[in-house]
Amino acid sequence: MLFGHGDDFYSTQQQVTSNFSSNVWHGANLEKLTAHLNTQFDRITRYPEPDAGSLKRLLARRYEIAEDNVVITNGSVTAFYLLAQVWREKKSAILTPAFSEYEDACHLHKHKITFIPNSEDIPELNLEGQDHCWICNPNNPDGKLFSRTELLNLIAANRQTTFVIDQSYAAFTTEDILKPSDLKANKNLALVHSISKAYNVPGLRMGYIMASTAITKAVSKCLIPWSVNALAIEASKYILIHPAQFTLPIRKWQRETAELIYQLNKLDELEVIPSATTFFLVRLKKGTAAGLKEYLLANHGILIRDASNFHGLDETYFRLCAQTPAENQQLIDAIKEWMKEN
Repeated sequence: MLFGHGDDFYSTQQQVTSNFSSNVWHGANLEKLTAHLNTQFDRITRYPEPDAGSLKRLLARRYEIAEDNVVITNGSVTAFYLLAQVWREKKSAILTPAFSEYEDACHLHKHKITFIPNSEDIPELNLEGQDHCWICNPNNPDGKLFSRTELLNLIAANRQTTFVIDQSYAAFTTEDILKPSDLKANKNLALVHSISKAYNVPGLRMGYIMASTAITKAVSKCLIPWSVNALAIEASKYILIHPAQFTLPIRKWQRETAELIYQLNKLDELEVIPSATTFFLVRLKKGTAAGLKEYLLANHGILIRDASNFHGLDETYFRLCAQTPAENQQLIDAIKEWMKEN
């Protein structure tokens, strides 16, 4: 889905003053990272490492796993396409609603896809005959979260199925999720992570896969040399080496999210879907998400995510990611105004 994603900031001709459509941490301070990259700018005059090896070593040390268990990719999306390519023409189950790129990657590589609503109980999932199962946890777009215990039990009960667990939003929850150490006992598990979301650098396109060597070696054979640029590698290394500069105040952000949800729930014409993260779905009881999106952007410079193109959702759903308290209040006031006019 080349142009169907939430953050279409790049394409709008309107001035955007508040972007609720993108699931990234809005408060990251990038001043020191910017200064560092300015000193490293001459790296663009040379080819980068073919496999981002120095970043791979740093991540392996951080997670206390072998370097062979890590593959660096040009964003988490590239990871999904590489995995689908490695497993070409297999059978894949996708828990929905979910990020569209799992489906698109599987379609491109001729998987036979089965969609399973994520409302089903994990212990009851029927994965008989499925080669692979794709799960986003915490889930995009609804913020649903499966516990680490639930997933480990599911993975252990379905050794015939390889699980791709997308943990790109791991930093957006305080709950216990799968750990890199879980890979040792679960050869049928691949974890996908993003460096973009928690550090507000989605333009750098930085992601990685952690999995058994059987999976990572197969993926590495499909990896395009120099697929991760030199400045992205350098930025990611700087972030990992200086974690104190990029601490995400998740509990404060969760409180602000809870307040936003509380205020939205006061509006009779909205239904907020419960979420374990700082982003969530909202269903309109009247009107369409596209209509609301157009109104908010044209009249208030506010950008939201029309979620109608997620599998299993319709034109009444939109997604929000909480911003600053002031911006959250502006959004609430603007939605009230739209409701009065419609």
